[in-house]
Amino acid sequence: MRNYPLLDLRISTPRIELRSTTDELLDELAEVVRAGKTHADPPPYDDPMSFYEADPDLRVAKWLRAVWRRRGTVEPEGWRLDFVVMVDGRPVGEQALLGLDFSTLGTVSSFSWLSTDQRGHGYGHEMRAAILHLAFDGLGAKEAGSDAFVDNQASNAISRGHGYEPNGSEWATRQGEPGLLNRWRLTRDNWAQHRRDDIEVHNLEACRAYLPLS
Repeated sequence: MRNYPLLDLRISTPRIELRSTTDELLDELAEVVRAGKTHADPPPYDDPMSFYEADPDLRVAKWLRAVWRRRGTVEPEGWRLDFVVMVDGRPVGEQALLGLDFSTLGTVSSFSWLSTDQRGHGYGHEMRAAILHLAFDGLGAKEAGSDAFVDNQASNAISRGHGYEPNGSEWATRQGEPGLLNRWRLTRDNWAQHRRDDIEVHNLEACRAYLPLS
């Protein structure tokens, strides 16, 4: 999109590509959401979450509205970059990077999901590597955080594998029931120990003026 460079931002690795959430890509990914392939057992998302909507069409509509709201909010106190995860040219999930008071704190966090039929192949680890490369190498982040329910073994393992350290816990609800979240913290120095040289960020320079980074 010529007039909004944030929708041209892209990160590529040897296995996946993260592309900014254009409406065309969201329309393709919507079929994964409609089919209920965002779910997991035990449930991985805290409330509120559109993926818990039982009606497939309403689930897609709520999810799209949430993405559009986030996409239009880029302020110094908070911004979020959403990406569609592509494997072999097909959309299979979503990966997001969130900055909160980034210009002051330099901290980010991440959120992601992957289609049920694509799990177990290491794509989740690859997605996290790509978004961390954007955060630290591309945007100059100082620290990254993450959280996951204690029974979300896959997400906790990904954080551990990227060098995050335990950073306490907190309670949240999922579908109205209480659940304990593990909190994780990754410093720039720890990220540098796992840094890869086969990840590329594309079209970032044109985006800098649109992001409140300093």
